[in-house]
Amino acid sequence: MSSAMHASALFGLLLVLSLLQGSLATRKLEALVEPEPSTLIYHKGHLLTGPIAINLIWYGKFTPAQRAIVADFVSSLSSPAAPQEEPSVATWWNTAKSYYALSKSPLPIVSLGKQVLDESYSLGRTLTSAQLRALAARGGQRRAVNVVLSAEDVAVEGFCSSRCATHGASPRSKNGRFAFVWVGNSASQCPGQCAWPFHQPIYGPQSPPLVAPNGDVGVDGMVINLASMLAATFTNPFGNGFYQGSRDAPLEAASACPGIYGKNAYPGYAGDLLVDRTTGASYNANGFDGRKYLLPALVDPATSSCSTLV
Repeated sequence: MSSAMHASALFGLLLVLSLLQGSLATRKLEALVEPEPSTLIYHKGHLLTGPIAINLIWYGKFTPAQRAIVADFVSSLSSPAAPQEEPSVATWWNTAKSYYALSKSPLPIVSLGKQVLDESYSLGRTLTSAQLRALAARGGQRRAVNVVLSAEDVAVEGFCSSRCATHGASPRSKNGRFAFVWVGNSASQCPGQCAWPFHQPIYGPQSPPLVAPNGDVGVDGMVINLASMLAATFTNPFGNGFYQGSRDAPLEAASACPGIYGKNAYPGYAGDLLVDRTTGASYNANGFDGRKYLLPALVDPATSSCSTLV
């Protein structure tokens, strides 16, 4: 392979990794090659504190099993009555919460809130960003993070071409202000962009994909992107929290560590992960009720480096 072709393949792979852990705004292509992470800068904004319900708005058709994968992940963020085996989702979440001490903010207490089902595609099968915000408003209006999850047959503005997920916040109003997240199921649209490493990437090294821990490439990929967006939402909910770079194209807690899931990761290799002896699935975190998940590395403010569970 010529040096030009090699550079093009590497650039394409970095684009895929960036899409996997999309942030508040679309990142410019020239910003994809990043230096080693440094401590994210605190811009003195408010963080989400106290009791926060994470409400799930399911847009399109999802099976009960698919909904359970995501709901159990959200429930795993806070330590349940039954302890999670280490490495755990709760331990991963503790890294995100460690930013609160730096901002001198009370810790958030997250819980799974209500789940809203829209299986009739009430806004059609093609959604704009404005429609995503309207769907998010169907969740709680106060002390909430409303997560819109779109089914694999729903096209969303910018999906696959520039983002796999995004987060933001509603305008201030008398009803309060809520943070929101959107994540799309990429199983039939762009799994090579938004469900890697459970699908071969479009660009770069074509190593065999990993086995998804819950047996669903699309939904296990959604969990990766949801985890990235929740970490960003709680550390930078209103665009003036913790991030590096431009406010319009920030590097946040997870997006500053693209494609890293375990130690010794490099472009095209997710890192040294745990493997389930029965299913052969790769994972790095144990969750609620025996679930297993693959979660992205986060910038650890104590070490100014990408922190992984394994």
